[in-house]
Amino acid sequence: MTEQPGASPAEPRKTSAPGRLTGPQTAAPPRFAQIAAVLAIVVAGLCGGLIGYAVMDLQCSDGCATTAGLVGVASAVLAAAGVAIVAVLTLRALSEWEATETARKAEQQ
Repeated sequence: MTEQPGASPAEPRKTSAPGRLTGPQTAAPPRFAQIAAVLAIVVAGLCGGLIGYAVMDLQCSDGCATTAGLVGVASAVLAAAGVAIVAVLTLRALSEWEATETARKAEQQ
């Protein structure tokens, strides 16, 4: 891919099709996928915190609210971290798959 003289990488470039412009290429996943990943992390954190608090509250017989709260916070962090790892790997795989498909379509043309 050759750039036009004087065009910066951030400016749109003309393609081989007349009148068609393309922006700079990015490896970022779609905005919808990013939002879905963040929502999944938040929901996992909330669920992990509620489950951790409930289990600790059931185990403690004399009302240990502080301990149950600390266990709830710790389990929320662990659940959110686990889902965050899966979300990042999924977003990377999605970006790689889209880049491969784009390259394959470009070769066919």
